[in-house]
Amino acid sequence: MADQQRVGALPEHVVEAINDPQRLSVLHELEASEAVGDADFDRIAKLASAIMDVPVALVSLVDIDRQWFRSAVGLSERETPIDQSFCAHAIAGDGEPMVVFDASADPRFAQNPLVTGEHHFRFYAGVPMRVANAAIGTLCVIDRQPRPEPSADQVEQLRALAELAASIFSLKAGTRAGEKAQVALVREERRRAIAIEAASLASWVWDARSGVVECDELLPELLGLQTTTRMRARDVFTAIDRRDLGKTGTMFRETLADSDEYFGEYRVRGTEPSRWLATRGRVVERDSDGKALLVFGVNYDITEARATNERQRLLLRELNHRVKNTLATVQALATQTVRHARNPSDFLEAFSARLRSLGLAHGLLSDHEWRGISIRELIRTELQPFQEARPRIALRGQDVLLSPDQAVGLALVLHELGSNAVKYGSLSVPQGSVLLEWSVRGREDKRLLDMSWLESGGPAVSAPAHHGFGSILIKRGLAKVLSSEVIHEFRPEGVYAGISMPLASAEETQP
Repeated sequence: MADQQRVGALPEHVVEAINDPQRLSVLHELEASEAVGDADFDRIAKLASAIMDVPVALVSLVDIDRQWFRSAVGLSERETPIDQSFCAHAIAGDGEPMVVFDASADPRFAQNPLVTGEHHFRFYAGVPMRVANAAIGTLCVIDRQPRPEPSADQVEQLRALAELAASIFSLKAGTRAGEKAQVALVREERRRAIAIEAASLASWVWDARSGVVECDELLPELLGLQTTTRMRARDVFTAIDRRDLGKTGTMFRETLADSDEYFGEYRVRGTEPSRWLATRGRVVERDSDGKALLVFGVNYDITEARATNERQRLLLRELNHRVKNTLATVQALATQTVRHARNPSDFLEAFSARLRSLGLAHGLLSDHEWRGISIRELIRTELQPFQEARPRIALRGQDVLLSPDQAVGLALVLHELGSNAVKYGSLSVPQGSVLLEWSVRGREDKRLLDMSWLESGGPAVSAPAHHGFGSILIKRGLAKVLSSEVIHEFRPEGVYAGISMPLASAEETQP
């Protein structure tokens, strides 16, 4: 509110002049320091004071609510309110110097505190400083005594100094802008360098005229060459594996001739396992005939990405194979289950339980990308539905890895053993239990897994007159595992099952 009152005390044409948006924009874009004292402006102010032979000289900038002094000779104040500003009137004029011979006799300033107060201003001469065709302030001189009109030479010299001051403002603003741009450029370059380093990108520039490649030290490291930041283009091609050299060279030449963008992948010569690199390049300069002169680019290691893609490809192939096998298994389960079922409800219950068992095994295999899975994890997963609050199936044995075929077959066998134990065997009574033990024998390349299922504490056991599909599945569930053997006996003290099968090799069970 105080600022509005001060502006309101000025004549309307002065208020319009100091509030001009274009003028204020130029003033604020200069970002002139508000500190009083600058060697360049101080010299101009002192020279103006000497030329006009007055005690006070100011380099004054006029804002919307105040004027402040970039240089002040003979005055201790750093700024004054806008309603006391002589300079506001000067910039509202026609661009010519404004001269006041005796301010106490001038209606515009007679009641001004700078005139009636301790400063006792009387004489004023000010020339607008113009930057980008906008009056940002004035170079002015002041005396505390009335003075006659200055000579034409004095006024002309004052005008020249004002133009010099305006030029210095422009130069300083340009210098600050340049410094900011330089700082921004350095920051951007640092950001780019950090990003390239973080991404392990080897950047390079190839001059086609000289055949020289300027690069960072990562490029020769990726190529298996001696550390350098300058090499010949032929050195790069020499480092490419012979299997990829022809294709890479052809694609690169086609890019230089017909396109501006290049992308290629190749192996590095002499690396085992093979190191794969990707290259992205762009033609940034061509001559008048369209011939490439300058190419920028980056190289980066894609060995891990290639290995991941290969694993995914093999996994998809394995999945396709497993899906076919699974469909065949499901079809066989359905056919045999319905053949041995007494009624539809028996079929639905038995078939659903066997599908759940198959699904649990497939879920574990999927989690392990259809590679080796832990026998203990498989057993716990398949037998969990038959365990109660007090586990009655005791597990004893070392942990080993099973192949997919072994896991699926063993899962179906364990499910049938558990299901029969709950329906008819030891787990059908509270005091019954099961001991499941397994061990490994043999050499590393020919290991065998021996497993036994022994029920105890259940009802008296006798061999059934008719063997259902469950019993058949127990004996044949591992049919896909070569050299496997399953014994299923109905001993008086409890059902016994013995399983023997060769364990998978490390290649079959490791990712």
